[in-house]
Amino acid sequence: MDQVKPVTDPLEPPSSCALCPRLVEFRGQMQAANPDWHNAPVPAFGGTDAQLLVVGLAPGMKGANRTGRPFTGDVAGRLLFPTLIKFGFARGVYEEDPGGGLALVNTRITNAVRCLPPENKPTGGEAKTCRDFLTAEIAGLTRLRVILALGGIAHKAVVAALGHRQADFPFGHAASHELSGVVLTDSYHCSQYNVNTGRLTPAMFDEVFAGVRDRLEG
Repeated sequence: MDQVKPVTDPLEPPSSCALCPRLVEFRGQMQAANPDWHNAPVPAFGGTDAQLLVVGLAPGMKGANRTGRPFTGDVAGRLLFPTLIKFGFARGVYEEDPGGGLALVNTRITNAVRCLPPENKPTGGEAKTCRDFLTAEIAGLTRLRVILALGGIAHKAVVAALGHRQADFPFGHAASHELSGVVLTDSYHCSQYNVNTGRLTPAMFDEVFAGVRDRLEG
């Protein structure tokens, strides 16, 4: 079973990363209020031999910031992980606990920003600072073929990490772009807000993953 990557992973920021003062301050507040939570940069989930990299926005307060695994324990994970299982990118049963029996298949999940931001809104400067870790992550995945960006911020982070101009690769749900030897596919983020408002439906999410699966199988 894939486990949460240790903080010594060279693709990951250290647990005491101090690059973003606002996030460090907020991390300290979370550590004081919830000392039994993860409360640190959240490492990627999945092996470095994955052909699919899913990139989200940032850890959720009661999700990854609590559990230490991307999308685990928050509403977004309740759509993401069952969809991954449905299309063969994970096996087992999703539980809101990283100690459960879920394993990813040919897939790795990470975030554009590794630390919890206040109100789940990182600043542009914080996203830019954290981009070096995403760049290293992408470079370290030697079998990578598809990157799935969940939301516009993740999309922009990937485009920038690969050294391209944003204007050349606009974000759009279910859109795909070929750049730097990989395919970047976009989806609206599977956030509680997007799901509750109908901006993203399970059928729309299925459509994106079906396209990713077809591309990898092809």
